[in-house]
Amino acid sequence: MSTQPPPDETGTETGIRRRNLLAVAALTPASAKLALRDSHAERDPHAERDPHAGHDSHAGHDRTGRPATPVPSTTATWAGVAGTLGRSGNMIRGLYYHTPFPRWDLHVVSRGITLTPGLALGSHVSFARYSDGNTLVMGDLIITECRLQRLNDALHTHGFMQTAIHKHLLAHTPALWWTHIHTQGRDPVRMARGLRAVVEATGTPPPPPPARPRPIDLDTAGIDRALGVPGTTANGVHACTFIRRETIVDHNRALPPGLGATTAFTFQPLGGGRAALSGDFAMVSGEVHDVLATLRHGSIDLVELHNHGLTEEPRLFFLHLWAVGDGVALARSLRRAVSLTNVAPAPGS
Repeated sequence: MSTQPPPDETGTETGIRRRNLLAVAALTPASAKLALRDSHAERDPHAERDPHAGHDSHAGHDRTGRPATPVPSTTATWAGVAGTLGRSGNMIRGLYYHTPFPRWDLHVVSRGITLTPGLALGSHVSFARYSDGNTLVMGDLIITECRLQRLNDALHTHGFMQTAIHKHLLAHTPALWWTHIHTQGRDPVRMARGLRAVVEATGTPPPPPPARPRPIDLDTAGIDRALGVPGTTANGVHACTFIRRETIVDHNRALPPGLGATTAFTFQPLGGGRAALSGDFAMVSGEVHDVLATLRHGSIDLVELHNHGLTEEPRLFFLHLWAVGDGVALARSLRRAVSLTNVAPAPGS
């Protein structure tokens, strides 16, 4: 997903971490059924093989046979990962470490609009610790079409699964693709080392120098009211994020709230209150048709409908979308579709 989640405030990290750990521990009825599955369920054959780990290190269950659950961490936990990647990240809700890789080097034009990197050009990868001692790595990488096969090969060489290859934009130059990645293992620094090699294969530049915060020409308060969620303004765009209410289980691991399961919208100001909108919905199958119809009724373009993962339960479908128009009017159209899905405003949004 191209929209970047907002960072946690350092002063509230501990309290948020405790609240979300309780939420993850109380699995929903759908996830509780998953917890009763045979403990000999098929293991992930592509998980990172750590020579120092035991035979069951990648099974994804705790000793009771339930899906492994995420455990709290802090930025200090991931110092080795940050050092290996050569760039800093931030904690999301005290449960996973998120590192952005903005493609500020690309000059991308879609339907005559030059995109700011914050709108739809943000590769990102997250690390989460688990109760069984493993670390999960999930992310979404942007690649130019001329480098796509090189990236595919680099991912396979360094032990990363590809769980989706797709588009986020309609007509655009240069041609871009997005690929979702997944791996797990006991040595996060080792995985970060492989990730760095993969990112280098994409041609992603080093982090840009810090930019001075600037107001943007959008009625951000009106957008937030229309959507019913407090958004965040950064890097020249305004973003609003929702998370699925269910506990999502992927590869026998309960995902931290919001990891790999967000509905997110990003608005780039075009002047006069108008905005370019890029975003995506996370939906279960029963929500898909009504959401698509409602968005088209609101004159929002549908870009692609697909899966981002291979094994998540409940099964999720993601819709990427695009629109140009008055920012508040677009937010109202989005809100009608959001109301058809089982989501809640992301904590800390």
